[in-house]
Amino acid sequence: MELLKNKILKDGKIIGQDVLKVDSFLNHQIDIKLFNEIGKEFKRRFEGKDITKILTIEASGIGIACITAQYFNVPVVFAKKQEGSNMDKENYEADVFSFTKNKSYKIKVSKNYIKPEDKILIIDDFLANANAASGLIDVVKQANAEVSGIGIVIEKGFQNGREIIKEKNIQLESLAIIESMGNGKIVFKN
Repeated sequence: MELLKNKILKDGKIIGQDVLKVDSFLNHQIDIKLFNEIGKEFKRRFEGKDITKILTIEASGIGIACITAQYFNVPVVFAKKQEGSNMDKENYEADVFSFTKNKSYKIKVSKNYIKPEDKILIIDDFLANANAASGLIDVVKQANAEVSGIGIVIEKGFQNGREIIKEKNIQLESLAIIESMGNGKIVFKN
């Protein structure tokens, strides 16, 4: 997706060898026009798939999932990292390690919102080592539902996330795959 790649090159900031800061348009301040195009592209890439719900993880995935959901005309469910007093007692749970925050979370999704008949499209902002995606897949499997695919905005192709997802035989669509980054330079996989 050239629009996304150009935005990453223009506004993304590299920190070290493996952190890409895209908070000016993707996960702190949101570029709605870009998100709209991202949603259209996910709809195109998963065209023909039977999808009943979109699942993501708080917080960065929510905006992307919501914009994408309008093209599929389905609800969005997001896994919560924090337990609140208003959280249902019956939940699906999985442990997820956050690469960016260097800590583990127990994500939770109410059993009221994913049912065995659901066909789930997982949407997230980044794929690195597939920790978040694997946790979300685990939640879907606990519900005896089906993962119809995984849509990722930015994949760090130099990490092992793709291999982990492919071993699970799930369609993975990444809109921008970074082959390498460092020394102020980002190289995309063609």
